[in-house]
Amino acid sequence: MSTQGRLGRRLIQLYVGLALYGVSSAFLVEAGLGLEPWNVLHQGLAELTGLTIGVVSIVVGAAVLLLWIPLRQRPGLGTVSNVFVVGIAMDGTLAVVPEVHSLAVRIPLLIAGIVLNGAATGLYISAAFGPGPRDGLMTGLHRRTGRSIRLMRTGLEAAVVVTGFALGGTIGVGTLLYALSIGPLAQLFLRVFAVPSSSGGSTVVATGAPERVILRP
Repeated sequence: MSTQGRLGRRLIQLYVGLALYGVSSAFLVEAGLGLEPWNVLHQGLAELTGLTIGVVSIVVGAAVLLLWIPLRQRPGLGTVSNVFVVGIAMDGTLAVVPEVHSLAVRIPLLIAGIVLNGAATGLYISAAFGPGPRDGLMTGLHRRTGRSIRLMRTGLEAAVVVTGFALGGTIGVGTLLYALSIGPLAQLFLRVFAVPSSSGGSTVVATGAPERVILRP
């Protein structure tokens, strides 16, 4: 594949992946059975402020990005783009998807949201335009403190879940199912959507264990 062709594919993967991430997050909100960790916080802040969850996601993403400055992290196109695209896509989806009440609909919606989230993660990370603000914070803390990425991720997610739940965010079976399945799903889709290199090979993306994969924008 030519250099121009690779760039075009990467850009498409980046923005399709970020948009689908927002759509998948909206599905989890509509299912009402538990959200992924950062959206527990976003939903709690939305309840507190009266803003939409997508707008809160944008504000929090921008605030987290400011924390990159003392950590000497450098944002990429994907870093800046996901601050806005995910939140806009989430609010747009929530505006058009009708409310559901039956478990017969909510459970499939939850599963669809988690699987779509894994696919979206594979798309935007494979594009290699930089990590999301929240994951850049995690890796930045890892570099500055010398603590493991797993510890940084666990600590940050525990903090946002507890805070979000205290503010009214939704924790449930979906939160647990997401935590257990997103690693393997992301690893699978990272391989599916790996962008071929200019030499005709395959770009190696996140070959480590699933817990070391950057999983959120």
